[in-house]
Amino acid sequence: MIRTVLVTGFEPFGGETVNPSWEVVRQLDGAIIGGGLVVARQLPCVFGESLRVLEAAIDELNPTLVLAIGQAGGRSDITVERVAINVDDARIPDNRKQQPIDRPIIADGPAAWFSTLPIKAMVAAMREAGIPASVSQTAGTFVCNHVMYGLLHKLAHTSGARGGFIHIPYLPEQAAAHPGAPSMAAQTVRQALEIALAVGLDVETDLKIVGGATH
Repeated sequence: MIRTVLVTGFEPFGGETVNPSWEVVRQLDGAIIGGGLVVARQLPCVFGESLRVLEAAIDELNPTLVLAIGQAGGRSDITVERVAINVDDARIPDNRKQQPIDRPIIADGPAAWFSTLPIKAMVAAMREAGIPASVSQTAGTFVCNHVMYGLLHKLAHTSGARGGFIHIPYLPEQAAAHPGAPSMAAQTVRQALEIALAVGLDVETDLKIVGGATH
């Protein structure tokens, strides 16, 4: 029986007309990667609603693995997130003009959830393929962190499937409007995500290699 893999991307936000996460993720819909059938879903960039859409998709599909993807304008490489923290602290409003400050995502939830994916093995495989990648120690405090935390909380209390989050840079056409901002071509991002999914389905125990940060 083929395994189902749920991959999500976000709608545009913050004045952008595209979101690279959805532009790439939708290309993967229906693909067979690492023996898993990829199902792509778009999430609203909205506190609360994004988790409702995500949780409904998990309940519907019962996936083996869930990988959420988000835009990180200003980052230069593919960043595989290690941890999500239980706080919404929005620097800008979401797409429903909500701007929660210092609010827990899950009342009485743990302070943080760690990714259950082999994050260092993913990074190593991307680098081996010539794609800039690193482990990230913060998913921020906007909707991306909100989704990662809610995802891991959901999986821990229901199916036990593996899950995590990856941030990706701007597309070149976005960076053209942000002079000096780094970018990455959609085809390169797609290759990176295909690698991440294959590793996530294949590797049970993560690599013990350096991936930390000094600040």
